[in-house]
Amino acid sequence: MTNPLLAEWQADFNLPPFAQINDADFAPAFEAAMQAGRAAYAAIAGNPAPPTFANTIEAMEQADHLLDRVAGVFFNLSGSDSNPAREALQRDLSPQLSAYSSEIVNNRALIDRIEALWSARDSLDLTEEQARVLMLYRRMFVRAGAALKGDEATRLTEVKSRLATLGTQFTQNLLADEREWMMSLDDLAGLPDFVIASAKAAAVERGRDGHVVTLNRSLIVPFLQFSTRRDLREKAYEAWTARGANGGTTDNRAIAAEVLALRSERASLLGYETFARYKLETEMAGTPDAVRDLLMQVWDPARAKAVADAEKLEAMLHADGHKGPLEPWDWRFYADKLRRTEHDLDEAALKPYLSLEAMIAAAFDCAHRLFGLEFRALDVPLYHPDARAWEVTRDGRHMAVFIGDYFARSSKRSGAWCSTMRSQRKLGGEVRPIVVNICNFAKGDPALLSYDDARTLFHEFGHALHQMLSDVTYGLISGTSVARDFVELPSQLYEHWLEVSEVLTKHARHVETGEAMPQDMLDRLLAAQNFDQGFATVEYIASALVDLEFHDGPPPSDPMQKQAQVLDALGLPRAIGMRHATPHFAHVFSGDGYSSGYYSYMWSEVMDADAFEAFREAGDAFDPQIAGKLERFILSAGGSDEAENLYTAFRGRMPGVEALLKGRGLAA
Repeated sequence: MTNPLLAEWQADFNLPPFAQINDADFAPAFEAAMQAGRAAYAAIAGNPAPPTFANTIEAMEQADHLLDRVAGVFFNLSGSDSNPAREALQRDLSPQLSAYSSEIVNNRALIDRIEALWSARDSLDLTEEQARVLMLYRRMFVRAGAALKGDEATRLTEVKSRLATLGTQFTQNLLADEREWMMSLDDLAGLPDFVIASAKAAAVERGRDGHVVTLNRSLIVPFLQFSTRRDLREKAYEAWTARGANGGTTDNRAIAAEVLALRSERASLLGYETFARYKLETEMAGTPDAVRDLLMQVWDPARAKAVADAEKLEAMLHADGHKGPLEPWDWRFYADKLRRTEHDLDEAALKPYLSLEAMIAAAFDCAHRLFGLEFRALDVPLYHPDARAWEVTRDGRHMAVFIGDYFARSSKRSGAWCSTMRSQRKLGGEVRPIVVNICNFAKGDPALLSYDDARTLFHEFGHALHQMLSDVTYGLISGTSVARDFVELPSQLYEHWLEVSEVLTKHARHVETGEAMPQDMLDRLLAAQNFDQGFATVEYIASALVDLEFHDGPPPSDPMQKQAQVLDALGLPRAIGMRHATPHFAHVFSGDGYSSGYYSYMWSEVMDADAFEAFREAGDAFDPQIAGKLERFILSAGGSDEAENLYTAFRGRMPGVEALLKGRGLAA
C-alpha cells in the first residue's frame, strides 16, 4: 500500500491524513524523504550551469519539501502524543537527521556555489528579501562548519550527532519522570472544587480511583497553592523539582554535563571562545555581557521585592504555628493568602469566569478586532480526540488552519508551545500554514483556567498569529524564523490584551450563569496584576543566569555544583527555586533552541512592554493604525530583516528597560 505520509494529501486544506497514518509508516517515510532530499541537493551541487539565485538558493529552499512534510507531522505527534514506538523512532532519527544535515552543510560543491553568489551579490539584482535569504544561507553554512576540513569537519559532525541524541534522551527522560510520578490524595483539605475535579480527572486518566496529584503544572501549582497539608505540599514540591534527578536510567545530570562539554567543543572548533559567544552572535543581544547587563538591571529590584514579600509570608507561616523558615513549598500557599488579604481576590471564585471556551473566544475576538481574522470550527480527523481545528480566514481568503490541543495527558511533554505542521511560503505557489498550539491545562467539565493559564493561552496564540499572518516568499524566513530574543515579542505582546478591561468584561462570564465578571472583581484582578512579581521575576532570572554562565566559560564538569555557585553568588532567597533547575531545564538541554538564550523572554519583554505603550498612547487597545503597523513590520515580516530594524520600523526607536520595570511593578 502507498505510504500515506508520502502520497498526495487529499484532505481539506491539505491536512495530514491522520486517520490513515500508522506509527510504522514514519521510518520508511523519513528514509524516502531523506533519499529525495539527497537527490535534490546532489542535482543542485552537480548542476553544470553557473550558480544563480534560482538554481541554487531557490532550489535549496524546495529540496526538503517532502522531509519537511513528514517531519512536521512526526515531531508534532512525538511532543504532544508520545508512545513507546514514537519515542524509539525519535531516538533512532536524531543522529540520522543530524548526519543528513551535516552532509548538506559539508557539501563542498554547494558551499562553492553559495560563495560564488555571495561574492557577486551586488551584481545579481536581488530583491531585499532575496538578499536577506542569501546572507542567511551563507551564514547558516559557515556557522554549521562549512569552512572546516579534514579531522575538524569530521569531529564537528560527530559532536552534532551526539548532541542530537542527548537532546532526545533528555526530553524522553523528563517525560518518563513526569508520566510515572503521582501522589494519591486521601486528604483534600483546603482544595477548592476545581482542584478536586482536576485531581479526579487526573486519576481517571491514570487509571486510578479517587484523586491524584501529578507533575502537570496546571494541577501541581494549584495544589501547592491551596492544600493545607504542609507535609503533602513538601512531598509534591520535592517530586516536581526532582524531575530528571531521581537516579537510574532517567537521570539527566550526566547528560547535562556531556551536552555542555560538547557545546563548548563545538564552539571551539568554529573559532569561538565560548558557546555563548557563538550562539549570541546572531541574536539581538549580540554578546553575553549585554545579556548579563539586562538581567542584572532587573535582578536587584526584583530580589529586593521578593525578600520583602518573603518576610510577610514567613510571618504568616509562624502565625499558623509552624516553626522555622519559609520553605519553597510554602510560598504559593501563603502568597495566595496574602493576595486574598491585600486584593480580596480568591482564585476559586475567579476561575468560573475564565473557562477555556471563553478564553479561546477572547483570543479569537482580539485577533478579529486587530487583524480582521475570522475563525470557523472544522470537523476533520485529527491526531487526538482532545485536539480541535479551526479555519482562519480574512475577507474570505484562507489564511491558515489552527489546531488547539489544550489538555494535559501522560503522553504529552510538559509546558506549552506553538509549532507548525506546515509553514507559510510563496515560492513554488502559495502555501498557507497549519499552526498548532499545545498547552497542558487540567481537564474539567467544564475546563476552568487560572489567570496564569489564560495568559499562557494568549501567549501561545501570539506565536500562532506570527505564523498565520506571515507573508514572505521564502520558507527560511517564514513566521517565527527570527532571532531567538525577538521571537517572544509577538507572544508576550499578545498577553497584554488579556489585561484590557473591555476584553474581560465581554468574555469573562460565569460558566454556569453567563453573568459578566462583577466590576469590583475585575478591578481587583487588574489591580493585582503585579502581585508576587518579585517571586516570578527572581525564579525566572535565576534560570536565565544559570543558563548563561553554563555556556560563557569552561564547561562545568559538575553542572549541579556550578548551578549552586551561580545561585549563591546571586543571593537567591532560600524559599524561591529556579523556575527550571538543570535536570529538567528542557529549554536548554532538549536542543540548542534556547541554550544561552533563556534570557530571551526578558529581552523580548523590554520590547513588548514598549510596544503595547503604542496602543496606550493612541488611546485604543485596538487602534487600527497601530495594529496595521504591528502586522506589517512584525507579524507578517518573519525574518525578512534584522530584528532591530523591524522593531524600529514599527516603533520608531528601540526601547530601554524602564517600560519592563514599570510593567512588572518593579520601578523605583
